[in-house]
Amino acid sequence: MPTEQQLYEALATVMDPEIHKPITELDMVKGITIDGPNVIVEVLLTVAGCPLKDRLTKDVTAAVKQLDGVDRVEVVLGVMTEEQRQAMVAKLRAGQPQAQERPVAFWQQGTQTRAILVASGKGGVGKSSVTANLGVALAQLGYKVGIVDVDVYGFSQPRMLGAAGRPTAFDGMALPLEAHGVRVISMGFLVPDEQPMIWRGPMLHKIVQQFLADVYWGDVEYVLVDMPPGTGDVSISIAQYLPGAEMLLVTTPQEAAAKVAARAGKMTEQVNLQVLGVVENMSYFLCPGCGEKHRIFGEGGGKALASDLGVPLLGEIPIDERLREGADEGKPVVVTEPDSPAATAITEIAKQIAKQGPSLKGKRLPVLGVAGGGGHQHHDH
Repeated sequence: MPTEQQLYEALATVMDPEIHKPITELDMVKGITIDGPNVIVEVLLTVAGCPLKDRLTKDVTAAVKQLDGVDRVEVVLGVMTEEQRQAMVAKLRAGQPQAQERPVAFWQQGTQTRAILVASGKGGVGKSSVTANLGVALAQLGYKVGIVDVDVYGFSQPRMLGAAGRPTAFDGMALPLEAHGVRVISMGFLVPDEQPMIWRGPMLHKIVQQFLADVYWGDVEYVLVDMPPGTGDVSISIAQYLPGAEMLLVTTPQEAAAKVAARAGKMTEQVNLQVLGVVENMSYFLCPGCGEKHRIFGEGGGKALASDLGVPLLGEIPIDERLREGADEGKPVVVTEPDSPAATAITEIAKQIAKQGPSLKGKRLPVLGVAGGGGHQHHDH
C-alpha cells in the first residue's frame, strides 16, 4: 500500500489547470483516506462551479492510480471557504499591495519575462493573426506564453485562438483563459461580440492596468501584447506599465504601410520602449503550381522600415489562405499546417526572437507620469 507521503508526492505533480501551480502548494488537498487498495482524495476547488473541475478530477485520478497497490481512486470535490481562498490569493500575490497600487508582477526588477508589443501603424496588416500564431509558436518551442489583447475596440484574439468563456475571478484577481498552450485575456471574454466599445482614455488606461496587474499571469516567459493600430492612449498606458518593453512592428510590402508603421516605431523613443524588429506580412503569394513568388502588394516595405529604424527584418510571411482560415476558425496555422510556408515563416521568427534572450532593460525605471502634450515620460533614475 502507498504511504500518505507517497500520495502527497504524487498529488504534488498535479497542476491546477487555471493557476498552473501544484494543488498541494495551493492547499487544495483537504485530505486523503487510504482504505486498502482504494484511495479517496478530497480536493477543494478555488471557486464553486470551476469550469475545469472535470480535468482536475481526471489529473488527480491519473496521478494517484499510477502508484503501486492502488486499484480505485475516488475524488471528492469541495469548495474553499472565503478565508482559505484569501490565504491562497495572499500567497499568490506574495505580499503585493492592493489592486489600485499593485505593480505588474511579471515586470519587476530581476524577472526574466519578455514583454513584446505587437504593433502596426495602420489596421488590416494582419497584426493580430501574427500575434496569435507567434504566441502559439513560442509555446510549441517550450516557452510559457501569455497574450494580452489590448486592442479594445477591435479585439480578435478569442476568435483567432478559439478561446471562449469568462475568466474565473475572485478577490480582485482574474485568471486568464488558455488555448493551444497560451494564456490569454481579452475584452472579448467580457463583453458580447456585437457590443461597441465607446470609451475614452482613462477607461482604456484602467483596462490596461487590470489586464496586466490584476490578471494572475504566473511564471510566464513571454507576454505578447496585441496592440491597437497607431499610437494612441493605449500605447502610452502600456509604456507606463511596461517601461523598456520591446515592440515588434508588423507591416505589409506597400511603401505607404511601412511609412505609417515608422511613426509607431519612432514613437518608442519618446516613451521608453525599444523596437525589437520588423515582420513583413502578406509579402508574396507562392504559386502552388510553379512555385514562383508573386509580389502582389509590391515589395521592400519591410526592409525599408527595418533600415529606417535600424532594426532587423525578422521575417517575411507569405499570403496563405490557410493562415486566414485558421484565424477565422480558432485554429492557428502553426498548429494545423505546421509545414505550410506561412507557419514555417512564423516559427522561424519565433526562434529568432527566442535566440535574443531576456532583457532587463528599463524594468528598474518606475514611471512617475505621462505628460499630456508631447507624450514624454519622466523616469526616476
